[in-house]
Formats: sequence, structure tokens, C-alpha cells
Amino acid sequence: MASRYYLKPESTDFLASLCPSPLVTDLVIKQIGIDPDKRVWTFYFSGPRRGTAEFWNELGEKIKTAVPEILHVEFEWEEESLEEYMEQVVKSFAMQPVKYSSPTPPNGNGNGNGNGTRRRRKRRAVLQAEIKGEPIPIKELLEEERNVIILGEVVAFDSRLTRTGKTLIIFDVYDGTDSISCKLFLDEPEDLGIKKGNWLKVLGNLEYQSFDNQLSIMVQSIAHTESPPRLSDDAPEKRVELHLHTKMSGLDGTIDVEDVVKLASSLGHSALAVTDHGVIQAFPDAYSAGKKYGIKILYGVEGYLINDENEKTRPFHIILIAKNQTGLKNLYRLISDSHMHYFYRRPRIPRKVLQKYREGLIVGSACEAGELYQAVLRKDPRAKEIANFYDFLEIQPLGNNEFLIGTELVKTWDDLIGINKQIIALGEELGKPVVATGDVHFLRPEDGFIRTILLAGQGFEDAERQAPLYFRTTTEMLEEFSYLGEEKAHEVVIKNPQLIADKCEELTPVPQGLHPPIIEEAEESLREMTYRSAHLLYGDPLPDIVASRLERELDSIIGNGYASLYWIAHKLVKKSLDDGYLVGSRGSVGSSLVATMCSITEVNPLPPHYVCPSCRWNEFFVKGEVGSGVDLPDRVCPTCGTPVQKLGFDIPFEVFMGFHGDKVPDIDLNFSGEYQGNVHRYTEELFGSEHVFRAGTIGTLAEKTAYGFVMKYLEQVNETRRNAEINRLVSKITGVRRTTGQHPGGMVVVPADKEVYDFTPIQYPANDPSSGTVTTHFEYHAIDDSLVKLDILGHDDPTMLRMLEDLTGVSVVDIPLDDPETMAIFSGLEPLELTEEQIGTPVGTLGIPEFGTRFVRQMLIDTRPTTFSELVRISGLSHGTNVWTNNAQDLIRSGVTDLNNAIATRDDIMVYLIHQGLESGDAFRIMEQVRKGRGLKEQDIALMKQHNVPDWYIESCNKISYMFPKAHAVAYVMMAFRIAYFKVHYPLAFYASYFSLRAVEFDAHLAAQGESAVRKEMAAISAKGNEATARERSMITTLEIVLEAMARGVRFLPVDLYRSSDRQFLIHESSLLPPFASLQGVGLNAAAAIVEARQQGEFTSIEDLRQKSGVTKAVIETLRLHGCLEGLSETNQLTLF
Repeated sequence: MASRYYLKPESTDFLASLCPSPLVTDLVIKQIGIDPDKRVWTFYFSGPRRGTAEFWNELGEKIKTAVPEILHVEFEWEEESLEEYMEQVVKSFAMQPVKYSSPTPPNGNGNGNGNGTRRRRKRRAVLQAEIKGEPIPIKELLEEERNVIILGEVVAFDSRLTRTGKTLIIFDVYDGTDSISCKLFLDEPEDLGIKKGNWLKVLGNLEYQSFDNQLSIMVQSIAHTESPPRLSDDAPEKRVELHLHTKMSGLDGTIDVEDVVKLASSLGHSALAVTDHGVIQAFPDAYSAGKKYGIKILYGVEGYLINDENEKTRPFHIILIAKNQTGLKNLYRLISDSHMHYFYRRPRIPRKVLQKYREGLIVGSACEAGELYQAVLRKDPRAKEIANFYDFLEIQPLGNNEFLIGTELVKTWDDLIGINKQIIALGEELGKPVVATGDVHFLRPEDGFIRTILLAGQGFEDAERQAPLYFRTTTEMLEEFSYLGEEKAHEVVIKNPQLIADKCEELTPVPQGLHPPIIEEAEESLREMTYRSAHLLYGDPLPDIVASRLERELDSIIGNGYASLYWIAHKLVKKSLDDGYLVGSRGSVGSSLVATMCSITEVNPLPPHYVCPSCRWNEFFVKGEVGSGVDLPDRVCPTCGTPVQKLGFDIPFEVFMGFHGDKVPDIDLNFSGEYQGNVHRYTEELFGSEHVFRAGTIGTLAEKTAYGFVMKYLEQVNETRRNAEINRLVSKITGVRRTTGQHPGGMVVVPADKEVYDFTPIQYPANDPSSGTVTTHFEYHAIDDSLVKLDILGHDDPTMLRMLEDLTGVSVVDIPLDDPETMAIFSGLEPLELTEEQIGTPVGTLGIPEFGTRFVRQMLIDTRPTTFSELVRISGLSHGTNVWTNNAQDLIRSGVTDLNNAIATRDDIMVYLIHQGLESGDAFRIMEQVRKGRGLKEQDIALMKQHNVPDWYIESCNKISYMFPKAHAVAYVMMAFRIAYFKVHYPLAFYASYFSLRAVEFDAHLAAQGESAVRKEMAAISAKGNEATARERSMITTLEIVLEAMARGVRFLPVDLYRSSDRQFLIHESSLLPPFASLQGVGLNAAAAIVEARQQGEFTSIEDLRQKSGVTKAVIETLRLHGCLEGLSETNQLTLF
């Protein structure tokens, strides 16, 4: 979610490998800034700028070639780096004696004659048991000063190695007045116990840092301290807050739900209501926090009440709280209806709809925007009638409504008191409990500034007049209502809210456990289908290794209730295959042999083996003799002489479902992009449209956007803040809900005996009914473990393979995955009969999925793979984050390990650790941590070292941010290899299919002019360097493949008015005839219109073409420029006969 990341490279070897010029080899890289959203890398160098602009533009292009994920490269120079500057500062400090006594060194004598050196003793003295002296408020630190002391909470922490091998520690401290960065160097890594949330007392010198133009504290010593006394609630009886907003309340609430639950628990409160504006998306996290901190969560909403669904007037606020399970389901219905049927600027609830679903709900009158408060405020004679509609009446602290003072209806504080007292009187008269609530939008008073930033960013002119909408203790709330007298204040603050809480049952917002669709005899059908396929492939009886694997898997799948999930996936894949579209599996589903036997995946996870298709003779290789069955040498059956099949990729099932089968299986499938809609409709046919919904997502403020809110506010009020304080403010705003959306392919299935409202409300993505899509209201991860989610994703590979089958008549599934000529293009160009000079790359994988990018081509050049299993490892390495770059690549280049032993996929970690002697559970847990980027815990490192895991392996694990599963890599490589087969053996079909899928990105006018024109255009784009647009940089990739096709003898014909397709490239002898859509400026709709219009016969004129097709003048001019309209007159010629 971060907007920018910074890397600190150990050397300039990466750049030197691209350009050996002394200008590069002598560089000192301070750091590399990475903007993942814009895909921009900025290299920061020390020293003055040297070299020409052309030189740096050329180097930028080489970097983009080596790392294709980069769209733009920038270079910046500064005279002095942060680390260099601070090291000089530290050295200058070292010249001055520090005025405190050092602790006694380990040898017991303090004279420095023991094993340690004075320098090492001084470093250890950084951590002190106590620092004497009074701290200075951080906001008062305005200029350089020596020996300052601060006391505060660590709000950010970072540790990294510098180019000189030292460890740089940077942490930000917040003391309630401001934040500041603290920095120190260590000669060797050392755990000083600094963690986010800790309280520290810090002694150091306040120094101006030229690197970021900020004052920072250069640390001399730190001492861990107890945090200040926590907020306490001394009242003998505690209140319950019934009106509270979290970050899910649009751009209004600022509270992380876990933080407020934790606070309520620490104050001794027994319950807490969550009532966001119009949504209930905080429920799942609130439930988890409630369980964690022992707080009863009351599930509610602050809704928008209207009397007439057709009215466009401002709705009234209303509080709804679920009393029991019936109420919770009715609440989900109301939320759904308010978003699906009555949304107008806000999700509104008509009164008659509320009445229909009121059972099990407790209805409150809400805040100043509620109809009761407005009725009392405006002296409406119907106030009593209005009050009678509600189950409880709400009053709030006077400060919440202070903004009314000075208006026509409220002149003084006494007027506000009078309104609250009138509401109390109505409650007494009607027998309705009156409760005091805080309408909480931020945690504590000091956090009101966060909400001010949010509101100011939306243009609210009164954002600075922040009402005190913070979470109050019981004592604070009693003080707010002291004007009522002790007895009445106790009643509204403590007694009545607790009464409401006591009426509410302990509820679970999302039912626990998986609720798969009910499919009769799914378990027997799955078992029968599995064994029928297994016997067909391996014979009867099955080999022991197959039988035991199937039984183990089936026990987990059926025993944990996942049989129906497999059956559904089987049905969807079968439907696609029956309609002629291959399906690729994603994720770890290829780890399951049952999935293979049910045709859910092509990946066979057994160890590499031979099996005879005739007599079923088999031989398995279980000692790692070969990486995959594909790589086994060809062989005939020793029993019957039939050529045997070579199968198996050696993938453990436990990666998919864990060693106890309790990990919910996630079956992701890649369908053809053009067939994806068919699968979605088929899913609805299978289960009914009322039981199938798109998986919902929640769009929240990312750090980049939150940073914009903070900086915009500071600019508006003409203030500046330290970077440390800005970062703290950004962290408080990050995660605030902005909108909703949908998963690109995720579909959630509700079992037939349930309604969707048993699990979640529903809505349109971004409340846009024109989308035609209905999503879950809860973010899909919140219901992952309760409902089956099918990832039905669209992908180009199955579409391309279908096209290739149609063009060549070659069955995709019959393509040999060990074809030597196909394998050869992953390490060279010989099968294509090309040279590097002709196409600019020494490998032949241009246009091959997963292997055609510059990044992966460089991996192929570095590793020169010769086996299928090596391609699988490269796929795993290339799809991970921080798995190859700055990790395996360096280890392989330095000779520490090789391609076959580096960590390439998540499976590698578990299998290797088990091999080293770790318990399977520990191996699985460590694999899960590492593959999610969570690194290794100290106890994990100790355990791994105990089992002789080398340091380089441990370090490699700690660098990884995300890892690909091996099964996913195998599935991708199988697809890619088949497409590569067509490239080698059926080049015209390959290029026709490839360009047809990218017709809009193609430039038919340029291609028709020949190789020299294409090369000239590529040179022109390259000459622009960093100024080239993203579209131009994308065009380079397309033109590379055009040049390759030309070098292989393929000619591109001009677009023909009567022969060209709308979007498909057609094979004409040894040439390709481009479609209309490949002419820049025509577009898909115009292309289709032209093809449809010509079905009426030849065009009599350009005017006739335009009238029949309805295309624009711009399209006509594009066709004219290309030569498509030669021979056509401008208008119809009238003749008299």
C-alpha cells in the first residue's frame, strides 16, 4: 500500500553489468526510490553529475530492458548521501567525550584491556538502563542543540545495512506534541529492543540533515521506559458506547476498529456498538477484535431514514442495532435494499421497508441529524409521535452540537441543555430509555486533527471547527451530563446503555466454518470419479504410491467438507473443455492428485514416473533423480514395448491444504478471456442467480492518497510539519474507506438451503446499478472461510491456444512437452534460424507468455535452461517478489548455490526443511510465513540453524516478499511451452494468433511499409528515452515481434477493404493480412461496422461506405491514408438513362 519504497543496493554491480563505462563503475548509489503505482525507479547518486544526457538515457533504456516491470527511469545526483553525512556526524561526536559512565564490560574491568575494545564498549553503551534529565517537548526542538532528551512512543522503525557495512537504525518518536526522527549507526547488527509501540527516552544531538532538510536526533543513548499511565475509567460502573464510527464510515471516521475495541477493553467496558454510516463493512474485523479483547460487539449501523422512496429530500439519521440472529439477518436485508434499490447519494432506508424488517432490531433516534432531535429543535408538535417510533432516544454531549449556537433556533448553551432535557422528558413520558452517546468518530481528543485533515480534503469549510466526537470514559461522560443531576446522569450514561447492551445476544456476523453448496452424493461422486480416472491411467490395482496419495487427499477433502468444491470446479472445467477451450489452473490446486484425476488441472503432482498407456506398467523416481517426468528420457514399456508416458512434477499435497487438511482450498482457474462470461453464466445456471454473487472489494485510502490529503491540508493552513510527523498522520488516515468494487473473476456461491443475507449484505460495485453486477457487501476475504469462492479468471493463453488449434489442426494436449527444438528457444535461436543481430536478443522467447518479457529473457540468458523443470524454477523465480532480484540471482552469480538449489517456489522451503529434519508442521508454518513476506521469527532461525540450514538460505528467506506455488508455475510453463511449440513449428499461425489478440496495439500501416520503417520507428521511440510515453514503450515490444516475424520471412500485407477481418489476422500464403482494428484510429466498433456493411455488397463510393457503416470522417481518413479506398469515388455518380 506504500506509495514509494527505497532500496539500498550493496554495490553498483547491477549497473556495471549493463554498462562497463567508468561513469557507472565509479558511481556510488545512495538509494533507489521505487514508485510501484507509476512503475518509476529513481536512482540517487552521490557526487556531481557527469556524462551526457544521451549516455544516461541509454543507460535508462538498458535498465528497463533488464527489468521490464519498470516503465520509467530517473537519475538524480546529490553531493552527499544521508549515510555519508550521518557517518561524518557520528565521527565528529566520537571526538567529544560522552558525559556518562559506561557499564562494566563482560570481563569485569572497566579499563578496556579485556576482549572488547573501547569502541565496542561505547556501542553497547547506547542502550542504558536509565537516562537522567527532563525530556523536552518535541515541538520545542526548533534548532540544532547538543544533549537533548526526548520521551515518547516509537511510531516507525527501520534498520538497514549501509554501503560501508554498518547498520543504520532510524526510528520516529511521537510525544503527543510532535514527531521527530532519531538515527544511529552500529558497527554490527544488534537488537536494541526498539519496536513500534515501545516508549523510549532518548539522549542525543539535534542536528540538521542536509539530505532531507530536517532536524533529526543523532542518538547517543536510549533507555526503555514505561508508557505514561494509560487512560483509566475509575467509575465503579462502566458505560457502553452505542454510537461509534470506524474507518469504514466513508471519509469521515478515523478509527481502526481493533484500536477502539482494545481501548474499551482496557477501560473495563463490557460492550461496544459499531454503527458506521450506511455500511457494516467493519463487522468482520470488529468480531475478531471482540474475541481478542473480550468485548461484546453490538452490530449496528447509522442509517439514512426516508419516509417516501421517491423523495429526494435530506434523510434523517437513525441507529439500528441487531438484538439477535433474526435482527442481524434483517439488518443485512436493509443494508442490501438501501444500496440496491433506494440509493440516492446515500444508501437510504424507507420507513415502510424498516417496518417490514424491524423484527430483532433495536431502533434509536440518532444524533442532531435524526428526526427526533430536529423535531424538538424546531418545536414540532409531532415530537411525541416521532419519539414513539423509536426503541431508545439518544442525547449527546453539548459540544457535539455546539455548531448550532448562533443559529436561529439555538442561541446559548442553555438552549442545547433544554433540547436534551426535552428528549429526556419524552422518554420518561413514553417509557423509552434515553441513552447518552458520544457519536464517536476519532479515538481521543488529540486525534480530532486527523478528522480535520479528512474533512478539509473534501472541501468542508468548517473542518477546523471539529466537534469533540471522541471516545469518552464513564467519568468523562458523567461530567458531560452533570447538569442533569447525579441520578439522571447515571441513568442515561450507565444504566440505559447497559440495558440496551444486555438485550443484545452475542452474535457472529459471518457464520463460522465453510458452507459449501449442497450437492447430493458429491462425496461418493468425487471418490468414484477420482478412482475411475486413476484406474484408467494407472490400472487396477493402483500402484501403492498412487493409492496412498489418493486416500490421504480424499480423507482431507471429504473429511473437511470440500468435496462439493472439487465437484463444482470439475463441472466448470468440463464445460469449457467440452466447448473447446483449454483451462489453465492457478495457485496450488495442481498440488492435488484428486484435482488432476477430476480434470480440474493438468498438473500431475506425483513424483516423476513412467506409465504405459497399454499395460499400465509404471516406474516412479522418488529420490530426486530428476526434476520432472517430462525430463525423463524416452522409453518403451519393458513389458509390452509401447512408448510410455512421462508424468509427474513432484508437488506435495500439503502445500494446498496443510498437513491436517484444514486449510480451505482455493481453486483458481484461468479460462479463455473470450469464454469467461460463459463460465460466469454457467455458474449461475448451476446454482441459481440468487445464490451466485461477485466477490466484493473495498477501496481504501492508500498511503499515496493519504499523503496527498495531509499535504493539501498543510498547504491550505500554510503550515509545515516534520517528515516524521507527516508520516505519522499519513498512517492514521491510510485505510479509510473510499469506495467498493469487485474481484476480477471471483464468484461467491451461497448454498441452496441458505440466503445470502445469512452471510453478508449485497450491493452494486461503487453503488453503480449500470454495472449489472451484484457483489458481496463484505470484502471477499472476510467470507473466504465461510462461502465457496470460485476464481473464474479470464486469460489470453487459452484463447490463443484455441486459435492455434483452429489454424493448424494440431491438438494442444498432444503437443510433446519435451520437444527438443521448442526447448532450445529458451536458451538460443537455432530453431528459429535467426541471429541476435537480427532481433536484438539471444533467446527465442519473444511473444511467449511468461518468458517473453525483458526481465525473464535476461533470466534465461543468465541460466540457459535445458530442461522443463528448470523452466518451472525460472517461472517461480520470476513471479515472486524479491525472490530473484537481489536474492537468488546474486547467490547463483556468486556461486553460493545454483538454479536447482536456490529457493524458487514456496514448496521448495517446506520440502527442504523437512529433508533437513524439521517437523512437518514447523516446515509448513515457516513456508507460509516466508511466502507471505513475513520473514522468519527468531525462534525459526534458531530452529533452522539447529538443523544445519545454511546462513545464505536463512537470509534468502528473510528477503522474500511473495512466493509463487510450484503447481502454478508448472501450469504456466505447460501453457507457455505449447505456444512456443507453435512458434517453432507453425510460425504463421503463431504470429497470426499473437497479433490477433493484440490487434488494437498493432500498427498495420507501419508494418506494411517493411523492416526499415519498423526499425526507424523503434529508433525514434528509443531516442526519446525517458520522454517516451507508456504507449510508445509498449509499442517497442510489439515491434520487436514484428521484426522477428519479418526476419523469419513473414510479410505483412496492407489492410484490404474486402478481405480483411475486423480483428483477426488472416494467413494468406506466406503473409499475414491485418484486420481493420490494427489500423491506428479505426477501433473495434468501427472495424466491426465495416465488415458488417460490406456484407451488402461492394461499396459504390466512399460516401456509400460511410453511410452503410456509420463510421466517422476520421476513420475514413485513416482508411484513405492506408490506401484501402483506392478506386472508390468520393460520392455516388448519378447517370441518366
